[in-house]
Amino acid sequence: MEPSYHIVYEENPEDLAWRIIGHGVSCYNKDQVGESYFQRLCFILQGPEREIVGGILGETNWNWFYLDLLWVKKELRGQGYGSQLMDKDEEEARKRGVQNAYLDTFSFQAPGFYEKYGYQEFVELPDFPSGSTRYFYKKEL
Repeated sequence: MEPSYHIVYEENPEDLAWRIIGHGVSCYNKDQVGESYFQRLCFILQGPEREIVGGILGETNWNWFYLDLLWVKKELRGQGYGSQLMDKDEEEARKRGVQNAYLDTFSFQAPGFYEKYGYQEFVELPDFPSGSTRYFYKKEL
């Protein structure tokens, strides 16, 4: 008798589900295109009390850098901290042998900031979320 498989909805997936599914995808990808050399990349902007007042999070794999999150506390914006974080991130990505970068942002965030950094839009998703646009950018490093 063959085993019976069924699909169930999991409202609050535990870390275990994410790890198992992610590991399965990673193994499949590795079989198809080789090792990704995945590494997280993070720089934190610390305040005088060592509190986190900004930072940049991303990852490198397959010779690409993905900029996931960039945030600077509201009262510190416009003082060059975002640019400094970008410089650090891109410099570290280049040290890792990365040749290209990509990111996504929303129209209500800072697409112009990334354009000044040389990122070029390659996909636009209008009305995501409603009344806004989500942009995807890339850049050669």
